[in-house]
Amino acid sequence: QVQLVESGGGLVQAGGSLRLSCAASGLTFSNFNLGWFRQAPGKEREFVAASRSIGGETFYGESVKGRATISRDNGKNTVYLQMNSLKPEDTAVYSCAAGTIWSRSGVLYDYWGQGTQVTVSS
Repeated sequence: QVQLVESGGGLVQAGGSLRLSCAASGLTFSNFNLGWFRQAPGKEREFVAASRSIGGETFYGESVKGRATISRDNGKNTVYLQMNSLKPEDTAVYSCAAGTIWSRSGVLYDYWGQGTQVTVSS
């Protein structure tokens, strides 16, 4: 049974930083592309960042480019999202996902975590 469990969310002031973690089990972690997505109330799910299983390629959504860094530790089966210079509009539930297709589209990911709330106060 595949499980993805996010942690590290919370309340932070604008301009602050957070590091989200997503621990995976039940899958061969190194074989999977990993993504972070977020969804704010009343809004559609938004792509944040992705890490490719092969070659170390990463890419980012336009709204977080330059402020977010995705990284992975295949030895710990964990993917991280470092978010800096946080803005109130970054407030959302952040979820990690794992999939075999390299994509920024959430529908192409196979497994999802439950999400962790990030709230940025102004």
